[in-house]
Amino acid sequence: MSDCLHQMRISAKKCADTIQGKHEVKVVSHIDADGITSAAIICKALNRADIENSVSFVKQLDENTIHKLADQNPELVIFTDMGSGMLEHILSSGLQAVISDHHRPRGDPEGLVKDHINPHLFGANGSTDVSGSGTTYLLANELGDNRDLADLAIVGAIGDMQNRRNGHLVNINREILEEGVSNRVLSFEKDVMLFGKQTRPIFKLLQYASDPYIPGLTGNEDACIDFLHRIGLRFGDDDRWRRWIDLEQGEKQRIVSALMQHGLSSGQESYKLERLIGEVYILLNEREGTEMRDATEYSTLLNATGRYDFAEVGMAVCMGDREDAYQKASKLLIEHRSNLVNGLTFVKEKGVTKLNNLQYFDAGSNIKETIIGIVAGMSTSVAADRNYPIVAFADAEGGVKVSARGTQDLVRKGLNLSEALAVVSAEVGGAGGGHDIAAGATIPDKSKDEFIRKLDAIIGLQVAKK
Repeated sequence: MSDCLHQMRISAKKCADTIQGKHEVKVVSHIDADGITSAAIICKALNRADIENSVSFVKQLDENTIHKLADQNPELVIFTDMGSGMLEHILSSGLQAVISDHHRPRGDPEGLVKDHINPHLFGANGSTDVSGSGTTYLLANELGDNRDLADLAIVGAIGDMQNRRNGHLVNINREILEEGVSNRVLSFEKDVMLFGKQTRPIFKLLQYASDPYIPGLTGNEDACIDFLHRIGLRFGDDDRWRRWIDLEQGEKQRIVSALMQHGLSSGQESYKLERLIGEVYILLNEREGTEMRDATEYSTLLNATGRYDFAEVGMAVCMGDREDAYQKASKLLIEHRSNLVNGLTFVKEKGVTKLNNLQYFDAGSNIKETIIGIVAGMSTSVAADRNYPIVAFADAEGGVKVSARGTQDLVRKGLNLSEALAVVSAEVGGAGGGHDIAAGATIPDKSKDEFIRKLDAIIGLQVAKK
């Protein structure tokens, strides 16, 4: 992987040479945690290089967005966490562009956009080896010494779930992590993978556990409190529940051991329970007890801003605003968690439809299109069969949003959702792409039946090859 990293740095240097000398740059990025951290990384680097910049966040890069950008006649556009799927359109628009992305390129990347940094061009995997924020971090370091931004790159990678396959970050992500550790902005350790270690009372960690789902505890506050009482966990000095970070090591081990026993006695498979423990990433410059201290919580905070059309609020938090922007982001996070729970409840009650090679549900307007992919991924723990990829539909402006999620086992069998969604969505008059394990598309409203039928067939061909 060091050769790939070397090649990416050469590519990043070419992109940086194009950026240097420009007076004003337009940054266009995606609305999720990886996109928001990517935008923050490049904007911090541009600020330090005294290059004027502005940023726009978009849900999906399409022809219309590209044409609108071209009409503004910017000196240079930097696309972060997007762009590789629209190379031909960017080229034909006449925009001078730098693309820093990690999604699988479409078309002939070598012969199209000159300033293009993407791990797939050098044999790496954009789903696990490096995220959009990591790619942009490499670019930022060719504009100056910006190694202190490694912490944001890791937040983006965790938001993109790049640690899920192995339980820890690998390859180029690992190199960025080690740079962050060397520069004293990051640390990592083995710990419980439940969400909210910095901020939540312990029973809330269990109540909202979704990966892994804990039978009898997930979603049941009273059962979680009773579970902790039964294993003798004491309250804090002021009779309030402590947070995970307040516990002594022995207490943490007692809880994990009891959770393992509880899961096994409830019929939970041991491989799912093993996901309770993994590598966690701490941002050393952030205050303990806040969402920004833990990479998982930080990425969820950012997702909560972007998914509700306030990506600029998340960006402001990344740029250092710990007052107004942080307060707004915290409120959006509460709303986000509530909507995810409601979305999961909807899927559990409605159930999923199973075809030969996939399963799907149609949320209509019941689940917001910007969180349908998250709900789809979480539903494999509570309402769906992990042996099949899950596809979710949600109403969207100008059509239907499709989100598809697989598992590492299915990818090993040949599943490539990026390829499948790109091909089938184009056949029905839409557009899509993404990663092998997670992808999305937008399709015309009347094409759902044809789309799901064709997608079922193409996935069947993929997994039959192995």
